Amino acid sequence: MFVEAQRRNELAAARQYAEAAAKASPSLAWAGHAALEFRCRDGDWLGALEALDRNRRGGLVRDDAFRRQRAVLLTAQALSLKGSDTRAAREVAQEAAKLCPGLVPAAALAGRLLAEGGERRRAVRILETSWRESPHPDIANAYADLVPGASARERLVRMRVLARLAQSHPESALALANAALEAHEFAEARASLAPLVAAPTRRAASLMARIEAAEHGDTGRAREWMARAVHAALDPAWTADGAVAETWMPVSPVTGRLDAFEWRVPVAELTPRGPLIEEAAPIKPVILGAVVATAASDSAPATALTAAPEPQPAPRPNGLLDEAPVHPPDDPGPAPEHAFDPLPQPASGTAAMRPSWFPPRLG
Repeated sequence: MFVEAQRRNELAAARQYAEAAAKASPSLAWAGHAALEFRCRDGDWLGALEALDRNRRGGLVRDDAFRRQRAVLLTAQALSLKGSDTRAAREVAQEAAKLCPGLVPAAALAGRLLAEGGERRRAVRILETSWRESPHPDIANAYADLVPGASARERLVRMRVLARLAQSHPESALALANAALEAHEFAEARASLAPLVAAPTRRAASLMARIEAAEHGDTGRAREWMARAVHAALDPAWTADGAVAETWMPVSPVTGRLDAFEWRVPVAELTPRGPLIEEAAPIKPVILGAVVATAASDSAPATALTAAPEPQPAPRPNGLLDEAPVHPPDDPGPAPEHAFDPLPQPASGTAAMRPSWFPPRLG
C-alpha cells in the first residue's frame, strides 16, 4: 500500500502507512527510514529526532551515523529557534557541536550564539575545535566576529591565531589574506596568498584583484586578476544531489535526503579539461584503376567511404626510395610478361582480325 500510494503521489497516505508500520515494527527498515524522511521534509525536527531514536532502538542506524544525523537535526532545530528563542537555540546548537565537531554549520551557529550571549571562551573553544577538523569560511567569519565592534587590526590578530591551527590548508591562507587586506597590511596579504597564485581559484584571484586596487589603485592589474577569476577553478561549495546552494541546509531540496549537503567542489568542475584536438590533415586521393576515391569532406554524407592512404615503400639502405611503382593493396600489379605476342584484339570500329599464331585445328 505504501508503494502504491507513492506511485499515485498520495504523500499523506504514504506517510500514514510508513508511520503505522514503523510503530508496529521498529526494526522494519523501509518504514523507519520513510517516516524519518517525511518528518524531515515537513520541517518537523522534534518529530524527526523521535523517529531517529526509534530507528536506533530498532537497529536501523549505526552509532556513528546516529550521532551525525542527530547533530544535523539539532542544528536544523537551532536554526528554526534562533529568531524566536535565542537561549534554546544556543543550547541546542552547543549539543550539536559537541556531538559532531566537524559539522561546520553547528559549530559556526553555536560560536555566534555563544559570543552574542557573552560566553566568548566557550565560543572560541568550539570554533577552534571545528577549524582543526574542518576549516571553512563560516568558521573563520564567526571567529573574526567574536568581539562586536572590533577594529580591523584586532580581527587580523585573531585570524593569525586561527590560521596557525591549520597552516597548510588553503582556507587558512584565504582567511588570513582577507583579514590582512581589511587591515591594510598588503604585504602580509600577498604573502599569505603566495602559495595559491600559481593556480588560483576564483576566491584567490578575486582577493588579488582587491589587493591590487586597494594598495596601488592599479585598475589594470585588478582587471587582469578579475579576468583570471572568471576562468579560474571553482571553489568548494555546499552541494547535494547535483544542486549547489549558498548556505547549508539539513535536507536535500532534490531528494529530501537528510545530511546530503557536502562542502566540496561542484561535480561539473571535476571533469578534466583535455588538450585541444587538432583537425587531421586531408587524405590524398588514391587512384584505383579508372576510379579516383578522395577523402570525404566535413560536409559529406555520413555514408561516404574514405580511401586509405597510399602505403609508402621502405627506404633503401642508402636512404633513397625505390623507383618501382607503388600499387594500392587491391591492385594485383602489372601483368607478367609473356614470351608470346598478346592475344589478338579486334580493331576499333571493325571486325577484321589479325591472323592467329595458333596452328589450325585438324578434323
